[in-house]
Amino acid sequence: MATHAAQPRQRQRIRFDQHLPVDHRLNTVYRISAGLIGAFLVAFGILGLLHNIGFFSTGGAEVAGLNTNDTLSVLSIVVGAILLAGMVVGGNVASTLNMVFGVLFLLSGFLNLGLLDTPQNFLAFKIQNVFFSFVVGLLLMTFGMYGRVGSTLPHDNPYWRARHPEAAEREHPADDG
Repeated sequence: MATHAAQPRQRQRIRFDQHLPVDHRLNTVYRISAGLIGAFLVAFGILGLLHNIGFFSTGGAEVAGLNTNDTLSVLSIVVGAILLAGMVVGGNVASTLNMVFGVLFLLSGFLNLGLLDTPQNFLAFKIQNVFFSFVVGLLLMTFGMYGRVGSTLPHDNPYWRARHPEAAEREHPADDG
């Protein structure tokens, strides 16, 4: 009786941008979400800098209902510009940026929640900033994961096909060419 040694399944490195057309509907979701949130952050940062508050002032001033200082304003402009750049590039870049910054916004919300009313609150966060961080973080993560994560992805989805190469090959044998 011959024994068949189990060979470890080799994971292929898939370049999703080859399989995701430029005009794919997912690309629109990633781009619009990155662009809207990025534009808001840039506008918020610019308005905050116009108040000339000071970089580490913890008194802050309100802009669009959120407390700010110059450090938070500059940080908002940088993050917003990165999200806007992701919007321009689109595709997986925008999706990945949305997910990464979503996680960072959530972590920032938790961190700054712990720093409220302490001398270490150098970004001048107040509770409304914490809520904003949580909401924006969840939105960015949701938009970034849209169409990439889920148990009911359609079988023609490039992310499903990358995770299930054998099944994708059985369903679409001519698509490898």
